[in-house]
Amino acid sequence: MNNEQHLQLAIRAALLAGDEVMKIYETDFMVDFKDDHSPLTEADRRAHDVISRQLAATGFPVLSEEGKHLPYEQRDKWKMLWIVDPVDGTKEFVKRNGEFTVNIALIKGQAPVLGVIWCPVARQLYFGNSQTKEAYRCQLGSHLSADNPPEMLRACAERLPLPQNRSTTVVATSRSHLTNDTQLFINKIKMGKEVELLSRGSSLKLCMIAEGAADVYPRLAPTSEWDTAAGQAIIEAAGGRMLDYATRKPLVYNKPDLLNPWFVAFAKDKMQSVNFR
Repeated sequence: MNNEQHLQLAIRAALLAGDEVMKIYETDFMVDFKDDHSPLTEADRRAHDVISRQLAATGFPVLSEEGKHLPYEQRDKWKMLWIVDPVDGTKEFVKRNGEFTVNIALIKGQAPVLGVIWCPVARQLYFGNSQTKEAYRCQLGSHLSADNPPEMLRACAERLPLPQNRSTTVVATSRSHLTNDTQLFINKIKMGKEVELLSRGSSLKLCMIAEGAADVYPRLAPTSEWDTAAGQAIIEAAGGRMLDYATRKPLVYNKPDLLNPWFVAFAKDKMQSVNFR
């Protein structure tokens, strides 16, 4: 398979997983809790199974939030892998506010090269290839599904970033995690600028950066690799940046520790206009 075929497979896997997620979403589902007290539902499990089956055709290993996490001594040998969050924003899923997504990224070396994010409630699909610098958003009508040929999905695609016309600096913030450090970062941005805060759940904040609806997203709180890999691929494909807060270098993946460092994501051409430190 080439990159385009990998991308189409990832899109299909995300849409099929979203179908399973919505079946659970529309029921009186049960909520379990992991060892770290984060919520887990049947939707997470079903989406993981669907995605794993679809991506098996590539022969690349799958590193999923809901899968088995092998020790780094084994993962270190992986040159290509998928990083998956079957339901990103399970807290939002449980709250039934619709702000959850299915995230799939293809990693080459330690860099995300393809990303797909599907929001099944809003029926918005984001995808990008960070190597060709092409990123798109699709608003899928109810008549479109995973069984439609790729050209039908492409027909509704808008190239990212989208045109914007505003005088304010828009900061994306987490719906569930706004730390004191993040607030201090926002206060620095406010110096001499009119700032607008937009709160979203899950990786929708990263989608806002990719499309240009937000200028900057500071995440000065814990995240894991599956939370960000797909979003980083799409942001970079759209011309933006997603940088380690301390080193100012792009985030890397399949590390010994699967937790991310603090990071800041910037929309295209916005990094120079925001006080990073």
